[in-house]
Amino acid sequence: MSKPSVLFVCVHNAGRSQMAAAFLTHLSNGAIEVRSAGSAPADSINPAVVEAMQEVGIDISNEVPKVLTTEAVIESDVVITMGCGDACPFFPGKRYLDWKLNDPAGQGVASVRPIRDEIKTLVEGLIAELKI
Repeated sequence: MSKPSVLFVCVHNAGRSQMAAAFLTHLSNGAIEVRSAGSAPADSINPAVVEAMQEVGIDISNEVPKVLTTEAVIESDVVITMGCGDACPFFPGKRYLDWKLNDPAGQGVASVRPIRDEIKTLVEGLIAELKI
């Protein structure tokens, strides 16, 4: 059986979806294929997000925001949205989850930490659900 595939989608792919993808990659030890994308990608990752992730030993400083493609959705078993609204494509047969999270855009690292910690908890629950 092939490993499950998860796509995290937010608007800018510069904060929430990047943190979620990094946590899932790190905590699943490669047992899950992980993608992230944005409906309107930013030019770079939010520096406060990079700093908050470095505090927990995960370096995302080399990541870049990626545009959401139909192919990314088609190739994923689970699509997790984080505030991208109607910009997220819907395909029958995919499992969709919507995680209601504050947007770290324009926030300092002190404001990003609770978002980071909430994402980690959600990712840990997802790993348990996927039974890897």
